[in-house]
Amino acid sequence: MKLKYFSRTVGKKGEVNKLRREGFIPAVIYGKDHPVHPIFLKQEDFATILRGLKAGSLSTTVFELNDGHKTHKALVKEIQYHRSTYAVEHMDFALLFENVPITVKVSIQILGAAECPGVKLGGFVRQSIRSIKIACLPKDIPANLVFDITDMQIGSVKRLSDLVIPAGVAPQAKMNEVAVVIAKKA
Repeated sequence: MKLKYFSRTVGKKGEVNKLRREGFIPAVIYGKDHPVHPIFLKQEDFATILRGLKAGSLSTTVFELNDGHKTHKALVKEIQYHRSTYAVEHMDFALLFENVPITVKVSIQILGAAECPGVKLGGFVRQSIRSIKIACLPKDIPANLVFDITDMQIGSVKRLSDLVIPAGVAPQAKMNEVAVVIAKKA
């Protein structure tokens, strides 16, 4: 995802609030052995990108940040929202380097709920773990991980160890934890 940014100076709170009123999002870019670089970007550009993303995929989306002179690859590490309007107030971007492993949260998707025998017999899918933290090189970041539940019966469980983990990806969680259950309605 390409996103244009503009450099800014660290100023007073009033200057940052003025940026927000004018339709910009204050942000910072940082990385290993790189100082924090304050920037801002257009609210409407970021909103357009968000509308095109699948739910849960923002944390694994690699952005190409460009200021007209140089391009940086980065991930969104943190977003701060306004407490009542939920407008994006500030963002942190972490720089990516080809040979430096990173840690990200990847969403876990469920496939096959419509064909699941346990669901057809009146059960329901209870997903207790919706994302998992992984470590990998930037080129190996998966968009998401998938549980196929087409063969599950009422009372069946899937653990994190049942996930198909791509090569080059190291999970940072206890893999024996239950992630999905086909529960019986009471």
